[in-house]
Amino acid sequence: MLARTLTVAAAVATTFFAAPALAADTAAVTTPAIDSVLASNHRSPENKGRDAFRHPKETLAFFGLKPDMTVVEIAPGGGWYTEILAPRLKDQGKLVLAHADPNAGTYGRRTLGAFLTKLAGQPDVYGKAEVATFVPGKTLTVAPGSADMVLTFRNVHNWMGGGQADAAFKQFFAALKPGGVLGVVEHRWPESGVDDPKGSKGYVKESAVIRMAEAAGFKLAARSEINANPKDTKDYAKGVWTLPPGFAEGDKDRARYAAIGESDRMTLKFVKP
Repeated sequence: MLARTLTVAAAVATTFFAAPALAADTAAVTTPAIDSVLASNHRSPENKGRDAFRHPKETLAFFGLKPDMTVVEIAPGGGWYTEILAPRLKDQGKLVLAHADPNAGTYGRRTLGAFLTKLAGQPDVYGKAEVATFVPGKTLTVAPGSADMVLTFRNVHNWMGGGQADAAFKQFFAALKPGGVLGVVEHRWPESGVDDPKGSKGYVKESAVIRMAEAAGFKLAARSEINANPKDTKDYAKGVWTLPPGFAEGDKDRARYAAIGESDRMTLKFVKP
C-alpha cells in the first residue's frame, strides 16, 4: 500500500459568454526556460506533436504559472502535462501529482503504476515531484490552503459521469491558498446543445463548469480561446474519443478525424477569493 503522499524517488472557438477575459500574467512562462522544457528529449516526438493542439506554453502563461509556485495537477493520467510542469517547477517550486487511489480497483492501480514507473525512470526530471491521492468528492491528500495553483486538463466530464464533479471543485477550493488559481481545460459542448449532465460524449458546457466552480466558492477571472478548435463538429457516435489522440473508430475515417485535430476546448481561470 502506498503512502498517502510520497516523493517520486520513494514511490518508484466561439466564446459563449459576454464577460470579457481579464489579462493573464504571461511573463513567468514566456521565457527561454519553458521553450527549453518543451524541446527537451524527455518528451517523446508524439507528445511534442500534440503541442500544436494543446498549446501548453500559451495555456500555462494564461493561468499565470510561475516557477516558484506550489502546483497541484489533478488526475494527470499518463503525464502529458506533468512532463512540462515537473522540470519547470523542480528548482524553485513544488509539483504535487494527485493521481488515482492505489486501492480503488484494477484500473486505478494499473494507471497509477504506469505513471509511477514513468516518473521513476527519469529522476532527473521528476524526482522532486510528490504523488498524492485524488478520489473525486472523497479524498485529496493535499494540505488545505497549501497550493498556489491547481490545474486539471480534460477531466471534468469523467467526474460528471460519476456524479462527483461539484464535490471535486470543492476539494480544489480547499487545497488552494486565498488568491490561488484553479486552471481548467475541458472539451467544450455547445451552449445551444442538449444538456448532458453526465458528460457521456466527453464534452461539457462551459457554463456548467463555471457554475460548478462558482458554487464551490471560486470567482471566474478569465476565459481564453487558446485551445478552441472550430473544426470540431462534436457530433461523433463515439464522442470526443473519436478525435486524436484516441481515434475510437480505428481506421474508419481516420484521415478526416486527423485533419480535424484534437477537440474544441474551453480554457478557464478561476481564483479563490
